[in-house]
Amino acid sequence: MAEDNYVTVEEVRSAQESLKNGISLHEKKSFKEAIEEFKKSAMTHPFDSKHVDELGTKLKSGSYKLQQESIAYMGCAAVHLNRLIQDLEEGQRQEVPVDESLMSAFKEWQ
Repeated sequence: MAEDNYVTVEEVRSAQESLKNGISLHEKKSFKEAIEEFKKSAMTHPFDSKHVDELGTKLKSGSYKLQQESIAYMGCAAVHLNRLIQDLEEGQRQEVPVDESLMSAFKEWQ
């Protein structure tokens, strides 16, 4: 793996901040803005650059409400952030104060 493919602490912080912003917007029922934040989070150091576009295509082909789309993107961003965190080296994980509520949710997924 080339060195520039490694996940950085800054990328994890950025993805986490976008996810938290998206969740806050979702809770305020600002679903379009929340979706943009979730997409931003999921596209921080993407492992598959087509994934977000493919999710959007699948959602558009269904008859989902905007709130449901927001939830789908939220899940995508959360899973992505979890993978970013897992890909950090142990020492780097100590540098990222991961939100406790997010870490609790991630532990339940494993």
